[in-house]
Amino acid sequence: MTSAVLTLSALLAASTLMAPVAAAAPQTDPKADRPAAVPSGWKIVKGPELDKFAARFGSRADDRRAPSAGGDASARDIEPAPWATAFQSVRNYKYVAPEFGYDAPNTAVLRARSSGIKGWERFAIDVDRNTESVAFRSLANNHYVSVEKNFTGASQNVLRARSTVVNSWERFDLYYDHEGEEHHYAIRSRLNGNFVSLETTSTGPLQYTLRASKAQLSGPSESFLLVPMEF
Repeated sequence: MTSAVLTLSALLAASTLMAPVAAAAPQTDPKADRPAAVPSGWKIVKGPELDKFAARFGSRADDRRAPSAGGDASARDIEPAPWATAFQSVRNYKYVAPEFGYDAPNTAVLRARSSGIKGWERFAIDVDRNTESVAFRSLANNHYVSVEKNFTGASQNVLRARSTVVNSWERFDLYYDHEGEEHHYAIRSRLNGNFVSLETTSTGPLQYTLRASKAQLSGPSESFLLVPMEF
């Protein structure tokens, strides 16, 4: 009897040693939506936050997408949004407008230089829920804002309202400061991964130009207030 108990005890001990260890529950990285280039307090606009953003700033609740380059058969025309949006720089508190009077290559370049909101300062924000990205369409010429990555010199990575379709050059991520008193927004290009920044050191016609040139979100030059309004 004693030997049987000992044998059973030995078997139980051996089975315990051989039993696989349960895998630890996966941990959610609290910084997954906040890359190293984004300071604490800032979050990317996606998921439910993207739905809230779309409801406030004008895109329709259904999944309509901007027309894509290359004849994407799944892309549908955007239904006109009931709201327009103006972008106000937190650095100089001027509104963003395209410069249609500029010569190439800077025709329709975006600058934060207007004291008020008129026709040139109005944009539609088109939301693509499939990619959780946004595109900005100037209501002054009905063209999408592009990042000019292939430009060189003073015009490299400037933003211009010049495209009739949305491709990687026209797609952006939005971040917002959810701890601040005001909802400041930052814009990050999906083309080069840089944040859009206001050029305060430039002079001449490119002063206060918007350029996707900053690897880090560091201050008011990369922050904007969004002002919704009816068409």
